[in-house]
Amino acid sequence: MKRPWALGALVFVVGGASLGVEIAAARLLAPYFGASTIVWANTIGIVLVALSAGYWFGGRVADRNPDPARLGALVLLAAALIAVVPFAARPFLGFSVEAFEGLSLATFAGSLFGVLILVAVPVALLGAVAPWAARLAVGDDASGAGEAVGRLYAISTAGSLVGTMTSALVAIPLLGTQRTFIAFALALGLVAVLAVGRRALPVAAALALALAIPPGSIKEGDDRVLYEGETVQQYVRIVERDDGSRVMELNEGQAVHSLWRPGSYLTGDYWDGMVVLPALASPDPRRIAILGNAGGTVARAFGHYFPRTAVDAVEIDGELTSLGREYLGLRNPRMEVFAADARPWLEASEGGYDAILVDAYRQPYIPFYLTTAEFFALAAERLAPGGVVIVNVGHPEGSDALEQVLGATMASAFPRVLRDPIADVNTLLVGGDAGISAERLEAVAPALPRDLRRPALEASARLGPRIPGGEVYTDDRAPVEWLVDDSLLEYAGAAGD
Repeated sequence: MKRPWALGALVFVVGGASLGVEIAAARLLAPYFGASTIVWANTIGIVLVALSAGYWFGGRVADRNPDPARLGALVLLAAALIAVVPFAARPFLGFSVEAFEGLSLATFAGSLFGVLILVAVPVALLGAVAPWAARLAVGDDASGAGEAVGRLYAISTAGSLVGTMTSALVAIPLLGTQRTFIAFALALGLVAVLAVGRRALPVAAALALALAIPPGSIKEGDDRVLYEGETVQQYVRIVERDDGSRVMELNEGQAVHSLWRPGSYLTGDYWDGMVVLPALASPDPRRIAILGNAGGTVARAFGHYFPRTAVDAVEIDGELTSLGREYLGLRNPRMEVFAADARPWLEASEGGYDAILVDAYRQPYIPFYLTTAEFFALAAERLAPGGVVIVNVGHPEGSDALEQVLGATMASAFPRVLRDPIADVNTLLVGGDAGISAERLEAVAPALPRDLRRPALEASARLGPRIPGGEVYTDDRAPVEWLVDDSLLEYAGAAGD
């Protein structure tokens, strides 16, 4: 590599591809194993191990034969393997889900195995580039070695930063995961020309043509897929079931985030409870906030049954609201949508809500900062007098550990906390003043719209005090991931007995 800038360009692109592929790999796993801290830990861990192995390998080979052409060939091989990843991933990850399904550590084992097989080798090859390039930069004269190596590692780190941001903020939202892998492979193929020469051009041309391959269906299923795609935040599917209902699934699809039934504004599920429980504050709420609007199931119902209620709908992934309008019948002239994270938005809001509905827990793993005493104290401050906070707690069937902790934490901010075990895997927790009760809901039920009277009476029959005990979570300590992991393992162990 005779041109002095060529090595810098090579390590910059390789650095970008290393971290860009890591981000894309996590997105590739999300439809099968979710985007929990476990999946991210496995992805980051395997990438670090692979890079370490690559550093060792690259250093040994470079000392024996510091040939730039061989370095370019290694980059080309890594590019080809990266381009294959999204095509191999679909059948392989589907197999991994089935293979590890019976294990209590299915998410951990399946995602670890998936990352190891799919990206460990190409990332290790990319890791070999930095020490190899450093050896070429130093040459046989050791003088100035420190400066040369430091410069290359600085360039590589800058490339990693650009690759991370490009992958997360530009490539995946615009191109999708498949083409993001291929785009990074193409960049590697082009920069390899600097080391290999024109012999690398056919490989680069083939990678460029691979960009034209249309993405296939990411996940197979029996339901009719109306929409499948990726947002900046996550993988999304809208599917139509045999009974004509439609659901919004995110990532691995273990939890339904929105539901639409033809000819109805009710769902027969926990969303109905979030529509009727605000009557504990007022049978005709003036203003509510929904933290975690998703496709707008609750907002749609409020628009129909309470047309005078102002709805502030907060959803960190604004594209979900657009999909709700297109596929899930979301219409509410009194709804204002905010594409924002729930807690910072609530902090900045003026408050005055008759009800704040919290449905922002991304099952099975939930943002810790929406489970703490400080968060619930903030929510209490943003209520109008007599207002209530209603939290949807999703949990494995028969497990109440998460509900117990959230109930205790809410009790640190509210005089009274009630529970509505509305479904086997959903409990609604209600925090408010000392006057909220099943009797109050039963008394106001006749004042509700006709369709809501029966659900309100059924909810009043279920309402009771929170489960006693439980640790109070704070911003300083909220080990919600451990709690959820334990619940899932307990459930999986019981299911296997």
